[in-house]
Amino acid sequence: MAKNQVAVSNTQAVVGSFTQNELDTIKGTIALGTSDEQFALFVQTCVNSGLNPFLNHIYCIVYNTKNGPQMSIQIAVEGVLALARKTDGYKGVDAQLVHENDDFKYNATTKEITHSVGFPRGRVIGGYSVAKREGFEDVVVLMESSEVEHMTKGRNADMWKDWFNDMFKKHLLKRSAKLQYGIEIGEDEPVASKPVEETPSYQPGARVDITPNQLQVEEGEVIDPDEEIKNQWSSINEKLQGYDMTKDDLKAIIKEKFNMKPNDLSLQQITALSKFIDLEHANRQKEVVIVSEQKEQEEFNFENEVL
Repeated sequence: MAKNQVAVSNTQAVVGSFTQNELDTIKGTIALGTSDEQFALFVQTCVNSGLNPFLNHIYCIVYNTKNGPQMSIQIAVEGVLALARKTDGYKGVDAQLVHENDDFKYNATTKEITHSVGFPRGRVIGGYSVAKREGFEDVVVLMESSEVEHMTKGRNADMWKDWFNDMFKKHLLKRSAKLQYGIEIGEDEPVASKPVEETPSYQPGARVDITPNQLQVEEGEVIDPDEEIKNQWSSINEKLQGYDMTKDDLKAIIKEKFNMKPNDLSLQQITALSKFIDLEHANRQKEVVIVSEQKEQEEFNFENEVL
């Protein structure tokens, strides 16, 4: 009887729409390394904003600093657009980059944009984003590339250096969408691991988320859950091959983490499964290093050496 009660409680909503199983999954994957206070703050941010970490709307990143671990909550462009789509009058958001050989003109009075592209386009010198809403004027955000250069030296420096064009587009999309649809949500504010009196600690068992090259979001766009599930499984199969893991390994992870049949997993659980596979691969790599070090020690066992 007690086991049945535990099973039921693990699938009931505990915080917002998150079940206990989902909270444990977030704590062990997406929010790995957070203190109880940091984790509670991250979960409440997800609940209050309506953003889903399993769909890559929102991220929790822990940085090791001289003052101890600090958490940074970052909202992905997918999260901002998910909130935008829920707004009455949503008509889409578009972002484009301007290269030095493009012919670009913008009329600030009429908000009319003329943008002609030829090849070779040359380096990126700026960009713009337009957010449309029924009954409202278009919101146009214009930026020169020099205005985001500081991003290449910030917390996400590697991403900005390696994928500057994609990150610039996403930055433009987020800015115009927030302005047009009244999205007010704080992000990227470092949170120390020290206790926060106003934030309840996380107690397990207690009741207490566009491709880089196609960032245009069309009006009325609908994501097919079945198609997304199919894509997730395809990604997992590729990951298994890359990690040299077998189907039996996959079944073992599913049984341990979810105790369900693969076909019964939801989209959120499949997304979490992918992260568990990453963790399992990382753990195996650590074990390989340890075994290698032990073998080296055995080869140089000085107690058996005759001097």
